[in-house]
Order: sequence, then structure tokens, then C-alpha cells
Amino acid sequence: MNRSRTITRRSLLAGALAAAGTGALAACGTADAPATGTATTGGASGSASGLKPVKLQLQWFKQAQFAGYLAALDQGYYEAEGLDVTIVDGGTDIVPQTVLAQGQVDYAIAWVPKALASREQGAGITDVAQVFQRSGTRQVSFASAGIKTVADLRGKTVGNWGFGNEFELFAAMTKAGLDPATDVTLVQQQFDMNAFIAGDIAAAQAMTYNEYAQVLEAKNPATGQLFQPSDLTTLDWNEVGTAMLQDAIWANTEKLSDSAYADQTTAFIKASLKGWVFARDNPEKARDITVAAGSTLGASHQLWQVNEVNKLIWPSPSAGVGSFDKTLWDQTVQVALQTKNADGATVITKEPDSDAYSDTYVTAALKALTDEGVDVVGASFAPTTVTLTEGGA
Repeated sequence: MNRSRTITRRSLLAGALAAAGTGALAACGTADAPATGTATTGGASGSASGLKPVKLQLQWFKQAQFAGYLAALDQGYYEAEGLDVTIVDGGTDIVPQTVLAQGQVDYAIAWVPKALASREQGAGITDVAQVFQRSGTRQVSFASAGIKTVADLRGKTVGNWGFGNEFELFAAMTKAGLDPATDVTLVQQQFDMNAFIAGDIAAAQAMTYNEYAQVLEAKNPATGQLFQPSDLTTLDWNEVGTAMLQDAIWANTEKLSDSAYADQTTAFIKASLKGWVFARDNPEKARDITVAAGSTLGASHQLWQVNEVNKLIWPSPSAGVGSFDKTLWDQTVQVALQTKNADGATVITKEPDSDAYSDTYVTAALKALTDEGVDVVGASFAPTTVTLTEGGA
């Protein structure tokens, strides 16, 4: 069934800022997500064990997008830092940066532009480790559609999830001389690729680690075989120059002034980054940990996710995984400031203040890891080859 619908100029485009106050956590979703969130905890029992209880809020249900945190828990890295970590599922009705700002959790994983919008509206949160260094968002079309450049979107049906996830796309269209409100037909896209495969959307929004794989896990009715990458073309915002930073670890700004929370933050980042190093060096084990943690997605899909997410992290900047590339941060801010919807609204209206991010804690964490002999840059990282199966099983 085609669950997409064409949206009026005002209804979809005016929803761009809604990410700060709505639970529609885009680009991380899957049609297979469970109905309710769950928490995964360490083996210790908090105060009874002498460990400090800590809660981490994910922005979606457990999947390999969060493999590093799941690995850190499974491998005992958090416990080694004196932390008893509980990893809390996200979902369609959860905004992680809001949960963090309200004090319900200690840390949260959130996309930078959405979190900056929440900060501008009063959420006291700080980016303390920029884990993803590249955008995983793509605009995907069938090769037969002839969409090789952003300008080729003119006159096409273009899907996006809305709720602030469309700004990379809108910025790219504006850069190419297109008006998103008049030069394309915008379609409200569900968190799957059904409408795209059915031919109702010419260019669909997809994450490299999730929705793109969903297409490759589906059969091409013309051949009876699974779709192949050669059947598709993608627009990559990293190459276009409108990419925005995505998954980061956010902390409570006010609590960072407390020395105990500040030290805990450094310890939490250290263990988390060590978990991402584990996922880099052991993708199949990271896949198994993710599946065991309760993901409803299949093993081949999760291995694909681990591999694709690793590409967004590694190689990391010379300062190490989780550090801040000022050029990419500034690009994210400028896209957030300049890209407008039909009503003239942008993601943010002014430059973020100095508390928007801090490299203090990640720098300390990286020094500790380096002193332990951990490779925090991954200069020799090479992705693996993953064979997808029908349905991602």
C-alpha cells in the first residue's frame, strides 16, 4: 500500500523546525521497529556494586547505528570506568535532547541541527563528542530516472521525512538554483522505501545504513533478483557541500559545572569511544551484540549497518574519534541558519553560543585512550563487503 501523500507547500515545509518538539526522529527509523522502547543495562546493580548508575538515551530503537554504545556495555568498558550504564531506546514519541534537558537521562544521542534548534528554544545541552563525522543521508533514485545531479530533481516527486531532516536536501536544491517549494513535488515519506519501490517517489530520502539497504533487500520485479547498487543513483550531501553533522553525544550543560559530572562525562565518552573502536575492528561481533541486544532487524541488515556506520566515523580526524572538525561544525551551523522553508523559517535563527559544544571532555578521553595504546584515528580503516539477503535476514 502506498502510504505516502503529496503535501501542500505550507504543511510540509513549515514543519522543518518541528524536530525540536516532536518525536518524529528521522533517518534512524525502520518499518520493523517494535512498538515500545526498552532499556539495556549492564550487569552491575548501581550503588550495590559501587558503580555510578548512568542512563543513555538513544534517538531510535536499538540497531547498529548505536553499535559502539552497545559494544561498550557488552565488553565491560563502562564498568571499567566505574559506570553502570542503562541504554534507553528511543522511538517515534521521544526527542532525546528534550529527555536529556529535562533531567530524565544523563546523556543522549542526537543530530546536531535538531539539538541546536532545541538549544535555541531553551534546552540546556552541550555536544561533548562528535562521533559521526559525515552525513549518512542520501537522496536515492532508480538509475532509469536519470537523476545524476541535484538540478535533475526539477519536476520530480521528491520524498523526505520532514521534521528538520530535509534541510540538507533543501540547501542542496537552493544551491543548484531550484526552489524546493515550486520546482519539485514534495512527498511526505514514511520511514521505509515502499513508496519509492512502488514508483510513487522518484527520489527518496534514505540513510546509507538503513533505508538504502532496504531497497537492496527487496526483489526487482523485472528480474526476480534483489536490486543491485547499479540499479540506483544517489545524491551525497557530503559531496554536494550541504551535509550536516549527525549523531553526537550530548550532555547536560548546567551539570557540566559540577566536577563529579564532568569527570563522569569524560569516563563515559572514553568507554563509548572504545566501544566504537571495537565495532570498527570487530564488525561481525558488533553485529552479534546488536542483535542480542534486541534489535528486530536481521543479521545481514545489521552487519550492513555496522559497516556503513563505521564509514561515517572512520577514519576520524587527526585529533581522534569524537573530536570536533570546526569546518564541518561551521558548515552545519550555516546550513541551519540559511536554509529556509516556504514560510521563511530556518532551523536556528542565530549563531549558537559557546556552550553548544565543548571539546574538553573528549580531548581528555582521547588522551586516556591513547595512553592505553588504543588507535583513536583508524587511519588504516577499510570497510568490509557485506552481502545482503532478502528482507535483511
